[in-house]
Amino acid sequence: MSEPTTPALELQGLSKRYGAFTALHSVDLSIPAGEIFALLGPNGAGKTTLIGSVCGLVKKSAGTMRVFGKDLDQDPVGPRYQVGLVPQEINFDPFFSVAESLQIQLGYYGQPRNDARVDEVLTALNLQSKKDSLTRALSGGMKRRLLIAKALVHRPRLVFLDEPTAGVDVELRRDLWTYVKKIASEGTTIVLTTHYLEEAEELADRVGIINEGRLLMVEEKATILRRFGEKRLVVTFSEALPAMPEAGQRFAASLSQDRRTLTYVERENCAPSGELLRALYADGLPIAEVETRRPRLEDVLIEILRGRPTQAA
Repeated sequence: MSEPTTPALELQGLSKRYGAFTALHSVDLSIPAGEIFALLGPNGAGKTTLIGSVCGLVKKSAGTMRVFGKDLDQDPVGPRYQVGLVPQEINFDPFFSVAESLQIQLGYYGQPRNDARVDEVLTALNLQSKKDSLTRALSGGMKRRLLIAKALVHRPRLVFLDEPTAGVDVELRRDLWTYVKKIASEGTTIVLTTHYLEEAEELADRVGIINEGRLLMVEEKATILRRFGEKRLVVTFSEALPAMPEAGQRFAASLSQDRRTLTYVERENCAPSGELLRALYADGLPIAEVETRRPRLEDVLIEILRGRPTQAA
């Protein structure tokens, strides 16, 4: 039997207080190496405070943080050489070129000049044409690409992407998704915060939901969608029905006021919507259109933040 691998990140009782205000309430979290983990929550929920604590930008009030098994209280510098951060704010010197900024970033992490690695990252993020441009001359989207490149150029094993595509174009978002999947497949661990929930839905293996500094739940993405999401079957008829069909009654479906649309919500432990559809066809009803609406992570997040219980019924 193989031995369990050391988690990329372990938090135990992580807390942060600003006077009477508590930004993080005793957060426990373990993220295995190679996972893409999405940390979701509204503005002010504690996402950036948590990331800042791990990256050394915020001084924690209590708790233990380990990066690849190394306690950051015992060694606050060494493990962080394996960490990369894409912050929300633009934070580079405007008087260096794009390539120079990346070479300097390598130096910050104790690595020698590496033209091949710089070119590799620039190409991956479609920045090669801006290689010799001064950073102050870049557009907003290009500056965001450079921030991402800076976070990745030293080949970190753990990367924090804090709202990496906020306010940027769809092309950058798709480029980043492709690159994140690539480096994750090579073993890099990704922690992602985002307000674009399709981004988390596209990339994440697991999802953590945080609000008011409390980690409400951590689950596999598919499990969350299955548990909290409600698949809907909407059947439109070519003419009004005289009454609710017998099959609709049996499945506890609902019929619109004009009796032309039947809706069935497939909750956990309910009969599959396909069974109802087969029954409707078997009854010879005048079906004109069939639509299924699958749950989205955005809908699930809203439900949880509104207080829906986080345990399965």
